[in-house]
Amino acid sequence: MPRTIREIVTGSTQYDGAGVKLVRVIGHANVKEFDPFLMLDAFDSNDPADYVKGFPWHPHRGIETVTYLIHGNIEHGDSLGNKGAILDGCCQWMTAGKGILHQEMPQSAQRMLGVQLWLNLPKAEKMTEPQYRDIRAEAVPLVRGDGAEVHVISGTYRGVSGAVQGDYVKALFLDVTLLPHAKWEFATETGTTLFLYIVEGEASFDGTSGVFIPARRAVLFNDGDQLFAQAGESGARFLLFCGKPLKEPIAWGGPIVMNTQEELEQAFRELRNGTFIR
Repeated sequence: MPRTIREIVTGSTQYDGAGVKLVRVIGHANVKEFDPFLMLDAFDSNDPADYVKGFPWHPHRGIETVTYLIHGNIEHGDSLGNKGAILDGCCQWMTAGKGILHQEMPQSAQRMLGVQLWLNLPKAEKMTEPQYRDIRAEAVPLVRGDGAEVHVISGTYRGVSGAVQGDYVKALFLDVTLLPHAKWEFATETGTTLFLYIVEGEASFDGTSGVFIPARRAVLFNDGDQLFAQAGESGARFLLFCGKPLKEPIAWGGPIVMNTQEELEQAFRELRNGTFIR
């Protein structure tokens, strides 16, 4: 059964961190529909003033943050002692677990283009040990064929395993580029949440009407076992995300996502009294 479009989301321009201009594509308002995905922030700018103020030191608990850059440079550090730079084609996959502090400071670049995804952690793993993965561009497999180039960041695509598989939520994350008018079909697992974010170009996903959805839109699909895409005249590039919903209660306050209000309040008490990092 082919997947049909359930919802098209444009998001809204917001300023986060110390004043970074971005588009919050999905967030609080979409949390049930996009489960297990909590938030997607997209950024695309040729003006360093939009982003160089960055995201100074801040906490996370109960989630994984996945930062993927198509173009740009983001320097980072965390309370585990990790530090480095996310560059073109690189991905930072951070499991906040029971608590981590980190900072992300974008550097001036010709173009800053990428996303940050928040992936919820299951209740049983909310307080797992923090972990950090620095995925370099050369570690991301590239699969070519039928007018498509597919970078496999996580999960498995046509028998090719991605750079990671996901320890807690087995999330599929693909970066798909289609040549002009190219058609692309992909078998999907039923019972999963599947959405994509169109980075550039335009694409149609119903296989019949030829109605093309432009860039900077997120497309959420109904359940099914087949996804169909066709690029428009200028081609298309989109990021695809897929995972099984957790169907668990969510208590969300800023950078912390737990299951109950009591857990959320405890986390903020620990931040105030200096016991957040265990």
